[in-house]
Amino acid sequence: MKMSDFALGFCLLMPTAAVGASVAAANTVLPPLPAIIPSDAAGGPGKAPPGDKVPALAPAPAAMTPPNDDDVGDDAPFSEEISVAQMRHPQGIYLGGDLLQAGMRFTVPASQVVTYASLDLALKVSAALAARGSSLQLMLNGQPLGTLPLSASEAGPVHYRLVIPAKMVVAQNNLSFRINDAGRLVCKRDTGHRYWLTVLPTSTLMLSGQRLKFRSDLHFFPRPFFDPLRMIRAKVPMVFGSAPKPGEVSAAVILASWLGMQADYRGIHFPVSHARLPQGNGVIFGHPGETVAGIVLPQTGQPLIKIIDNPASTTGKLLLIVGNNDNQLRQAAWRLINAPLTTQGDTLQVPVQTVAVRQPYDAPRWINTRHPVLLYTLLPHGDNLVSSGISHDALWVNFRAAPDLFLWDGETFPLNIHYRFPSVSWLDEQRSFLSVALNGAFLGNLPVNKPGLLETLWHRLGGDARQEHSVLSLAPYRIYGDNQLQLWFNIQAKASAPCNVLSNNNIRSRILSSSSIDLSKSRHFGLLPNLSWFVGASFPFSRLADYSHTLLLLPQQPSDAQISTLLGLAARAASATGVALARNTVAFGVPQAGALRYRLRASNVLAVTTLADDAFNRRLLAHSPYVLRADGQRLGIPSPSLSDEVRSWLAGDWGRRQLDADRYLSSNERWRGFISYRSPWSKKHLVVVALATDDAQLLRLNQDLAQPELNAAIRGDTAIISGTDTVRSFRVGPQFPSGQMPWYMMTLWYASQHCVVLALITLALATLLGLASSAMLRRHARQRLQLQQHADNKEVKHD
Repeated sequence: MKMSDFALGFCLLMPTAAVGASVAAANTVLPPLPAIIPSDAAGGPGKAPPGDKVPALAPAPAAMTPPNDDDVGDDAPFSEEISVAQMRHPQGIYLGGDLLQAGMRFTVPASQVVTYASLDLALKVSAALAARGSSLQLMLNGQPLGTLPLSASEAGPVHYRLVIPAKMVVAQNNLSFRINDAGRLVCKRDTGHRYWLTVLPTSTLMLSGQRLKFRSDLHFFPRPFFDPLRMIRAKVPMVFGSAPKPGEVSAAVILASWLGMQADYRGIHFPVSHARLPQGNGVIFGHPGETVAGIVLPQTGQPLIKIIDNPASTTGKLLLIVGNNDNQLRQAAWRLINAPLTTQGDTLQVPVQTVAVRQPYDAPRWINTRHPVLLYTLLPHGDNLVSSGISHDALWVNFRAAPDLFLWDGETFPLNIHYRFPSVSWLDEQRSFLSVALNGAFLGNLPVNKPGLLETLWHRLGGDARQEHSVLSLAPYRIYGDNQLQLWFNIQAKASAPCNVLSNNNIRSRILSSSSIDLSKSRHFGLLPNLSWFVGASFPFSRLADYSHTLLLLPQQPSDAQISTLLGLAARAASATGVALARNTVAFGVPQAGALRYRLRASNVLAVTTLADDAFNRRLLAHSPYVLRADGQRLGIPSPSLSDEVRSWLAGDWGRRQLDADRYLSSNERWRGFISYRSPWSKKHLVVVALATDDAQLLRLNQDLAQPELNAAIRGDTAIISGTDTVRSFRVGPQFPSGQMPWYMMTLWYASQHCVVLALITLALATLLGLASSAMLRRHARQRLQLQQHADNKEVKHD
């Protein structure tokens, strides 16, 4: 591509206030906007502090306004915002010290043609760097976009808008940033705290354009319904007949769970409808000959998968999943996700499918706990644990684990790290180290050389004293359902090192392939209910990841919102385990007899409901710590009786807060959340209920779980999210042990958990022993006195 291609608008930089203004010459840079005043600034939200003048911001073009995800169809001209945080940089991008260049990646779905693109940058720049007259160079896919003069503002971040040439945006893109002061800053040592800038995570990339129409061919699946290159939350509408059946919802759960695996961290949403087709793409479930939203499903004797044009959309497609009964519907859904659809065409007759049987704790996305696991096997394909140059980002190793890992107090998990610093003469071996952190908690600094007097002496005599192996001990409470291990080589150069080595990217620092983490000493054991385990890893339902021991309950006539919420929870479960919910069972209403009643007595229960379903809720909550008030529109928690309080106190269960939880529920008119309790149908199993005051609140629940701060606040057995997105968690019911442990260890664990009972038993035994000893000693004393008296009498008689 020639540089002349970038003329007149191709490398245009403009402040936000100038959007829509005339196009300037190539590489023209206009002054940045004054910082936007934060809501807590003097003068109130949206107002400038007294004495400051902030020019009004011009509105963005209509094409730049992102549409409502549920109101605009996929066939409409698209307009999307992708934030830096959504590009896997939740803390933004930092440049400073020796790290003067960094970048980020973004992708564009194959069905989208970009006709307009712009980047809204929010930069936080240090005053020292701005005072040097430095600039920020931007590159897209190796081609220059332009240069920003850096300025600082005490009021907040500095904002720029960069218009990106649309034809530079391809399917996979690399956007990089570089401080153009490298020649002078590279030799300024230990000044990272003075010269720095941060591309804030709120910076956004705006893309707009047109969508392409796919031909009706199953070979493209999961496109166009889901595109793996999509970086923001996906949407896959699900359509049912006028009266959805449990088998149809069960088939939808299978498909939704698999799509949740593909979406992973990006999230996915499943709008549900009955009488109307979606604008864009959608999936229809039904029986042969049934009319669903105006579409007559084809006649078939076997499970059928078919893709057709959507008559309500210019570019959309409809995926038909058809079966004569519940089992055929599940067979069709399983075939859709079980293997690639290599056959060309729009129709597939599905033969009988065999669904594999899962074993407990065999989720492929969970780290193995039977033997040590090499760290490199936890990396995505093609990644390695190698850092280049002096300045670089940290190395990340992400892994998931079953949340019920148990160790005795004092036991730890070993983290074996084999590492190697570069062998160069200018390396400052005293100040360089490898920093290790897990889930944000600092674990330690590993040195270049072995510590110790003899090792130091040997090194000064010219001997090899490099330390290339260390074992760190991980406490059990540091392992979560989702974990991030961070390793960072902090390389420092000697004061005498020449400047050119500071920018040398040829050196390598390595975490060797023999590094491992060992969780094999753990056992699966813990106390339920525990909602933090549920929101983190869908546990205990995910113990068998295909949900073969889980019953999904909905009211007798479920609403669209309730089905949509259930599909979202299914997607989260599969994303956590890497297994589709192929053996799930769905029931409408609480089963009263038959095979479903047997399943209810042998399974964990996951229910979705609102307070409007009074009859269903009363059956569901019978014999639980929760009650429905007389009007049926309020959830309550009865105060414990005196005998219950005594039993709780004796058992050492002092953390229950029934009164606080009841007061909080009664003080909120609209809320959503989760409650959990021991199953009244099986003492070995658990019930979790996703509950809300109405459908509007219920639809917000899956989006709440995508927010880390809300997710982290959910714990105990009762978690309520109010309309202000405030989470309050309580524990109101008793807990019970779950898992496997030898009887002798279970005895010790029970004693450690019931110290009051143990103390009372010890006191009772000591009292009984004391009384028995006292009685025995008194009897012995009486016998001795009697013998003495008898001897005295005989002596007197003899005299």
